[in-house]
Amino acid sequence: MKLSKSLIIATLVAGGLFASSAALKAQSATNPPPAGPPPAGLRGMRGGPNLDQIATALKLDDATKAKVKTIFDDQQKKIAGLRADATLSQEDRRTKLQAIRDSMTAQMKAVLTAEQFDQWQKMSQPRQRRAAPPPGNPPPAAPAVAPQQ
Repeated sequence: MKLSKSLIIATLVAGGLFASSAALKAQSATNPPPAGPPPAGLRGMRGGPNLDQIATALKLDDATKAKVKTIFDDQQKKIAGLRADATLSQEDRRTKLQAIRDSMTAQMKAVLTAEQFDQWQKMSQPRQRRAAPPPGNPPPAAPAVAPQQ
């Protein structure tokens, strides 16, 4: 009798797992991930502005926009090559990444006007995360409701 109870329980558990995995597969097949690049209005990699946002904000003409695109594409290729190189130590990787960024900054300074360059630097600065409120100033609490009697 014990063998038949444990066999029934094992069969029910296996059947439940099988049914749930089939349902999950069917759900993922009906909702495939979007293919292709993200829409133009979204942020670029790592939360920075994309080329269209930069061109609009800096009021770039078509010739300057093409030069900036070339600079961005060159930087992306160099960074991809750097990431693919598994022989580098973490410190060497950081040093080379900083050199790539410095090179891009110098190229952007040569292409943009002084005002555009200053505005681009402000746009490309990493945003600071919101700090937690100081310990002496807790966030405001919801108003207390008196219990009804």
